[in-house]
Amino acid sequence: MKKSVILGALTVAGMAAGTAGAATLDDVKARGVLNCGVTTGVPGFAEPDADGVWQGFDVAVCRAVAAAVLNDPTAVEFVPTTGKTRFTALAAGEIDMLARNTTWTFSRDVDLKFEFTGVNYYDGQGFMVPADLGVASAADLDGATVCIQTGTTTELNLADFFRANGISYEPVPIETGSEAVQLFLAGSCDVYTTDRSALAAQRANFPTPDDYVVLPEVVSKEPLGPLVRHGDHEWGDVVRWTLNALITAEELGVTSANIEELSGGTNNPEINRLLGSEGTLGEMLGLDAEWAKRAIMAGGNYGEVFDGNIGEATNIGLARGLNAQWTDGGLLYSPPFR
Repeated sequence: MKKSVILGALTVAGMAAGTAGAATLDDVKARGVLNCGVTTGVPGFAEPDADGVWQGFDVAVCRAVAAAVLNDPTAVEFVPTTGKTRFTALAAGEIDMLARNTTWTFSRDVDLKFEFTGVNYYDGQGFMVPADLGVASAADLDGATVCIQTGTTTELNLADFFRANGISYEPVPIETGSEAVQLFLAGSCDVYTTDRSALAAQRANFPTPDDYVVLPEVVSKEPLGPLVRHGDHEWGDVVRWTLNALITAEELGVTSANIEELSGGTNNPEINRLLGSEGTLGEMLGLDAEWAKRAIMAGGNYGEVFDGNIGEATNIGLARGLNAQWTDGGLLYSPPFR
């Protein structure tokens, strides 16, 4: 879930330029609340629970940043955004950061004047169909109607795939993932296409998940991650290194269960720098020494956040795959804390 043909790019870029000099870190501290843009709802990634409390893999990034900056992981105002509204909200300063399955692309980074602060999920676009449609490959979808979220890179990837395979399709444009699910389940489209992680998440919540299959093709690279406005480098550093703290904590074996003990000092200098028992990394960020400790305690290290929200033991059931640590054959890799 992503972005697209850049309608209104100049407007968004102009708004971003106008707010680029803002000192967001100071604003967040003064306000006492982090305004974090999220999706309108994707199970396991970002959605409110029965009590209206936002939960999920992307939500955990917002809470980690709030813990690092404000010493309170609950000091977050979650702002639901769609594929069309998310960039305008960020550029206009309505949100301090965007943490919603957004793909890092050249045009978003350069033309729209946003700064991606890392990748928290490596994904790819896929296709889901009813099992009784009787197709085993996306190449068999000639003439299909396809539910497609507007304002996303999914639109361009879809057009590229069908063109490359010499087949046609009829788009059924939708605004949100929930709308796509409703239309798809009602039979208004033959195919639902978006990131494979979101397809798995939505399918897990279907009344009869086994009646639907995700086809094997992965037709794009979708590095998803949080982003901020260009130009406010101090704030970008805070968000970037908070995500890196979660990734590094898993690599170094720092967990929510042992972090209190390890924060007293260890024989591993990088753990000590990470948790603030030595060095001045927090001061360099404009934060205190225990910023990363609080970020990790908010929901655990990266592996704990993954397993607890979307991992194989949840109803979403995602394997780590590319999102395993680099030491385990995945792509997850943080620069060193030194």
